[in-house]
Amino acid sequence: MPSDAALGQGYGEAASEDYVEEEAGQRETARHALTRIERWLPGAGAPGPPRLLDLGCWVGFLLAEARERGWEGIGVEPSAFASTYARERLGLDVRREELLHVDLPASAFDVAILGDVIEHLPRPGEALDRLATLLRTGGPRLAWLALPDAGSRVARAMGARWWSVLPTHVQYFTRRSLITLLRRHGWEVLEVTTAPKAFTVGYYLERTGGYSPPVARALVRAARAAGVADRIWAPDFRDRMQVVARRPDGPRPPRRAALRVRARTSARVGVPDRGCPGSHDSAVDTGCIDKESGGSGRHETVSQPRSCSWTDP
Repeated sequence: MPSDAALGQGYGEAASEDYVEEEAGQRETARHALTRIERWLPGAGAPGPPRLLDLGCWVGFLLAEARERGWEGIGVEPSAFASTYARERLGLDVRREELLHVDLPASAFDVAILGDVIEHLPRPGEALDRLATLLRTGGPRLAWLALPDAGSRVARAMGARWWSVLPTHVQYFTRRSLITLLRRHGWEVLEVTTAPKAFTVGYYLERTGGYSPPVARALVRAARAAGVADRIWAPDFRDRMQVVARRPDGPRPPRRAALRVRARTSARVGVPDRGCPGSHDSAVDTGCIDKESGGSGRHETVSQPRSCSWTDP
């Protein structure tokens, strides 16, 4: 696994004009996320607008969409490029800091966002504990997470060639392993479903260049000729999940036993074995590696795992 210093430097230097150019699709994705979160917020009589904390907010499109809905929000982003864009172009309160060490007021937020973030964290459990201290006592105390689903059929079929196998992804979660991690850190999982991203057709087709540049160029030319390259598209490959969880008030409940499911892991840190994309490098922290989830993509209300053996971690 890369060192904290190496990861921090990489995130600080991260930049992508492509994502900025895809603003329309990014905002559409953000609106869908906010709509899902709002289903779990109190209705009439809530004390003021929801307060949002977006950790790893990138250029701030989700924060900007939340502002349009009347929310109050703060973002934290280590990238100089992205945090500067969020502040100077969108007028957002975004601090350029390390995600887990930023100075923020305790018990100040109603909702915390970890969009495409937790898979980058060497110690995800610590991040969840830190979030709990920032959520307002007596409030909805919600977290929304979006991340690749290493237990999906696409991930298992593609193995190490899956597009979410990246050097900076130091965790590979399945639905079940993420649920176990959340529960072990005192979170109540409310729902899990797929989380497609919206980009232009041309952007998606260009990404196939990582597998075959000639094919990618041909597809992009065909899309432009057909006049659809700039159309917003959100295909659901069912290999990305979103989770809504609640952290109840009070001290963390006793640590639960860990779900034990055998799985092979790759000798190369951060890259799953081709036969088991669900394996990841923090079994001690997450508590389990799931071999059964299958990533159906259906909306799930969460219940206890079935047909599993439990053991003390």
